[in-house]
Amino acid sequence: MTILFHGARKLDSDGQVDDFWMLVDGDSITETGSGRHPEPVGAVERIDVGGDWLVPGFIDLHCHGGGGHSFDNDADEILAAIATHRAHGTTRSVLSLVANPLAQLRASLAVIAELTDSDPTILGSHLEGPFLAEGKRGAHNPAYLRAPLPYELEELIGASRETLRQLTIAPELEGALEAIDVLVEAGVAVAIGHTEADFALAQESFDRGARILTHAFNAMNGIHHRAPGPIVAAFEDERVTIELILDGLHVHPDVAGMVFRGAPGRIALVTDAMAAAGASDGDYPLGTLNVTVRDGLAVLRGTDTIAGSTLTLDAALRNAVELAGVHPVDAIAALTTVPARALGLDHRLGRLAAGYAADAVILDSGLHVQRVWANGTPITVS
Repeated sequence: MTILFHGARKLDSDGQVDDFWMLVDGDSITETGSGRHPEPVGAVERIDVGGDWLVPGFIDLHCHGGGGHSFDNDADEILAAIATHRAHGTTRSVLSLVANPLAQLRASLAVIAELTDSDPTILGSHLEGPFLAEGKRGAHNPAYLRAPLPYELEELIGASRETLRQLTIAPELEGALEAIDVLVEAGVAVAIGHTEADFALAQESFDRGARILTHAFNAMNGIHHRAPGPIVAAFEDERVTIELILDGLHVHPDVAGMVFRGAPGRIALVTDAMAAAGASDGDYPLGTLNVTVRDGLAVLRGTDTIAGSTLTLDAALRNAVELAGVHPVDAIAALTTVPARALGLDHRLGRLAAGYAADAVILDSGLHVQRVWANGTPITVS
């Protein structure tokens, strides 16, 4: 059935269009315009957007779970976690895994590969561990951190059946630069993160093909006037996408605003959400570690180490606009076209235009989610 959206205020990285209409056929957008819309032939569902915002579905490059469920667990748990984020406007997800034994990671990658084959809204997997610096490990179990070995990388890539989308690595580890070469050759987006790398090593990593900075400012050396570190290296490199967790806790909103101004068109808002996103405060597992959530802040139990977030991308959008002063067009781009480009999928995802996937979200004037469609299918929003 064809769906006709009309009476919308369209907002995407191309800008705002009032009195916008859009035709969807199956999983694709077939035609868009403003003003008077055509009358489709055949069965049509008409969606009167009523002057609300119509935006592309959100894309999360970095998320570990939600709704009380984790992506490190079985398929049912993964689908339940994804459902939580779908209701908040995230229509495409990369599923992130924390450091675990290699055999367990291979098994998790295989489960995600099966789900990716059957559900196009699941884009694949992200290995945030185990190739991380112990001194910047954050909420990753130090027992499972390791330097990359070529045959182990090949086994992980093979277990994913070409669905490994992203891998975070600390480039100072022995063999890490050569690992970047292997991953780039395999078509995996390499991210620099959980690292003690200096400015020069980060630059070298980007020159070898790394293209993402994992959750900027967190689990890495900060900006020092004599030691600019990986953050400034990423700012200066137009090829690099910069992840940002904009929950008001990981990065101060004023710093977030500075990041948007300093690297326009290259900021990808991510959740880095763990199981408590969209759920209540309490105690939760994160991999093999235990996390306590109080007032929405997740920390390793008994410490002050932040352990992921309880963020959803619609909240990140509101925080960007209302707290960090980001222009709505730039904020929407950070949820749509920028992450799509980081994955090489910007020809199909991230815009409300003909030929793009039928991923759409209706937001009210306060940027709260009203309705969601993923791949042309309506999603239940509670």
